[in-house]
Amino acid sequence: MLTFVGLGLYDERSITVSGREAIAKADRVVAEFYTSRLTGTTLEALQAYHDISIEVLERADVEQRPESILDTALTERVVFLTAGDPMISTTHVDLRLRAAERDIDTHIVHGTTAQAAASSLTGLQNYRFGKATTLPFPSAHGGDTVPTSVLDTIDDNRERELHTLVYLDIKAQREEFMRASTASELLCEQYEDVLAVAVCRAGSDDPVVAADQLSELATRAFGAPLHLLVVPGTLHHMEADALVELADAPRNCLDGYSE
Repeated sequence: MLTFVGLGLYDERSITVSGREAIAKADRVVAEFYTSRLTGTTLEALQAYHDISIEVLERADVEQRPESILDTALTERVVFLTAGDPMISTTHVDLRLRAAERDIDTHIVHGTTAQAAASSLTGLQNYRFGKATTLPFPSAHGGDTVPTSVLDTIDDNRERELHTLVYLDIKAQREEFMRASTASELLCEQYEDVLAVAVCRAGSDDPVVAADQLSELATRAFGAPLHLLVVPGTLHHMEADALVELADAPRNCLDGYSE
């Protein structure tokens, strides 16, 4: 049996009860933290909370050398841990398909996602989000500008009056996380006066949600990661009110965004 368990968004307490129960029954627990991280905890704290030993896998262990996981899952109960929801990343879907090819039973224990949290914290309606995109560090793609694919996604969504969730780059091995201010500065070159919303430390006891023009967000310090950025499309009047009340959006920044 191979069970994929989502750890939620922030720390060791973010997991569901079903997730805790699955871990307690496991013969082997593995985890990957290269697609995302629980920035509110440590591996040691996670292990202590669940009273288990966790084997942390590198990308190659999951994508290129998964045989160890699958071989064990043929006869034992293996739990595969990830931040957020375990099936958001395509690499985890691939692992599940490999298990199915070997007639290994699989089970999923869902965790909440950054996209759900972004909608919940900002008050932006979840069905008004279009395609999401990821903004990489400039060094990651060999250029000093925002990739065309990112701009195309934002532009396409804005034309359709939809919101864009922008995931911010993570360099797991270097413990480097893009901040909302950096993302705003990068996007500001193309969208200086465009409204955006920074969502920081979703899932924690003190999340930060701030809405303003990108040029203003670029000057702010939002503290510890993880951060997200939302570029809104057209706003329903309730969404506009939510950004003012929940994200301190200046009213003048909302001009032209109402339906």
